[in-house]
Amino acid sequence: MREGIVIGLAAIGLAFSLSGVVGILRMPDVYCRIQCSSKTITMGALPVLIALVVAEGPVSPYGSRALLVAVLLLVLNPVASHALARAAYKAGVPMWAGAVTDEVAARAAGEGPAGNAPPHQARAADPGGQAPP
Repeated sequence: MREGIVIGLAAIGLAFSLSGVVGILRMPDVYCRIQCSSKTITMGALPVLIALVVAEGPVSPYGSRALLVAVLLLVLNPVASHALARAAYKAGVPMWAGAVTDEVAARAAGEGPAGNAPPHQARAADPGGQAPP
């Protein structure tokens, strides 16, 4: 029973890792690739780490280290991918030509998200003169 769970979790981790590799190779720009790589790292590594915990036990040296790595992975992976994407954007790495919108540039131009007027301008135009609750 335990071996079946370990094999199943390892297979899930391998499948996510392989699909993430295909996504990284096929995505058109660095921002999409960052998204694919962060999902690959999280959903590919976590099932394998959980499989190690199931196989060795949570209080064994390998199991406790795998749990520690899994927790650190869950905390640090989103932060690292966000920092990488932000650094790429600030360095001027171009977005894919088929990207729908650049919300950061729209906010900097004063248009607000998705091309709408900023919320403070919308309230100022309200004839009642009161801000919504």
